[in-house]
Amino acid sequence: MREKRQKQMPLMGHIQDHTQSKELKVISTIIDNTPTIAALVLQDLNRDKSPTQRAGAKGMSADQILRCAVVKTLYGFTYEELAFHTVDSQSLRWFCRIGIGEEGFRKSALNRNIRAISEYTWEMINRSLLDYAKAEKIEKGREVRTDCTCVETNIHEPTDSSLLYDCVRVLTRLIKQGQKEFNIKVPGFSNHTRRAKRRMLAIMNAKNNKQRKAGYTDLLKVAEMVIGYARSAREKLIGAAPADPALEMSGIIKDYADLTGQVIDQTRRRVLLGEKVPSSQKVVSIFEPHTNIIVKDRRETLYGHKICLTGGASNLILDCVILEGNPADSTLAVSMLDRQKEIYGRYPLKTCFDGGFASKANLEAAKTRKIKDVCFAKKRGMKETDMCRSEYVYHRLRRFRAGIESGISWLKRCMGLARCTWKGWQAFKSYVWSSIVAANLLTLARARL
Repeated sequence: MREKRQKQMPLMGHIQDHTQSKELKVISTIIDNTPTIAALVLQDLNRDKSPTQRAGAKGMSADQILRCAVVKTLYGFTYEELAFHTVDSQSLRWFCRIGIGEEGFRKSALNRNIRAISEYTWEMINRSLLDYAKAEKIEKGREVRTDCTCVETNIHEPTDSSLLYDCVRVLTRLIKQGQKEFNIKVPGFSNHTRRAKRRMLAIMNAKNNKQRKAGYTDLLKVAEMVIGYARSAREKLIGAAPADPALEMSGIIKDYADLTGQVIDQTRRRVLLGEKVPSSQKVVSIFEPHTNIIVKDRRETLYGHKICLTGGASNLILDCVILEGNPADSTLAVSMLDRQKEIYGRYPLKTCFDGGFASKANLEAAKTRKIKDVCFAKKRGMKETDMCRSEYVYHRLRRFRAGIESGISWLKRCMGLARCTWKGWQAFKSYVWSSIVAANLLTLARARL
């Protein structure tokens, strides 16, 4: 089994006398003083392994994986850059527990192990850090502020024509891969990728609706032909080579063929029939099909997922909820308050929300939970004295609420929260939580310094 951390510190140089090195030293101390963190990571690493399996002589410990994940987020490294800097930098070698003379870790090992940490584990790590902050009297959770933002998925701007072209080229590539690896023959198969690309470009440069509809008609015809090839390829894969790799390939082709069918349906309804397709029924990416359409105040459209963050007076992120769809902010206020009780065992004394959360029902619900002061950035027919004990307290909390805006901006600019670069819905949630954990570790380190 993997060890939570190395039993004996390997021979290594001392950390440098620099501001960032000092921050790393304090973060290292926090991780060492919170041993449950490494234990949580260890559970994820050993989840699908038998008791007899071992990581090998040069395997990464849970402690090293966590530290490498924190470094990756703090400095915005790719996995290739992370593999280089963790052995090139003396401070990062010390922080990641890589001794002098040790080779370090390959980018594939870093990718595999960091991605193995689930979103639940990251959330539990964050709660362990909040317990540490409470014990050190850095954050008590008595005064909180809540706001929502959007984290984009790593996709291109979606259009019907570009989605259809993506479907055609991906399915064609998978069919050709199946033919090469499993020696199957798909009747009548022909590569229509170039034809699909020409139609996509013609649609983009069309001068009028007549030309645009003609391009879409032919592009839809090509996409339907490719779906037919995909069905034939699946039948050949299942019949000719009933092995696990062939079945896996067949499943991948089926998933993309189903998504292609949805894209064809929504394109026909929108472009040819003139229907208005609800956003919940739209596919905006065949690579990240979980992506939601987030419209912000009718002024901006983003593609990703809405998250709701709760911050404290210390600038720590106390809680995060990653949402599916685009629910109204006003439906989230009570649940975010209840989660604070789950974290701290009590409700906060003072809480403030963005204007989108404001409603009389939310105010009444907060007051029944013995929260003394509740501040909404927009009053929406409510008096200041109804929300807070005095006008002075209301205006102070209203100014305090603005701090969550700067915190969100910092997370997006410095912690990579503007766009998730990991693929898949579960990986998306892990990415968001890993950014929050890294940000909280840095905030705690700066508070200690």
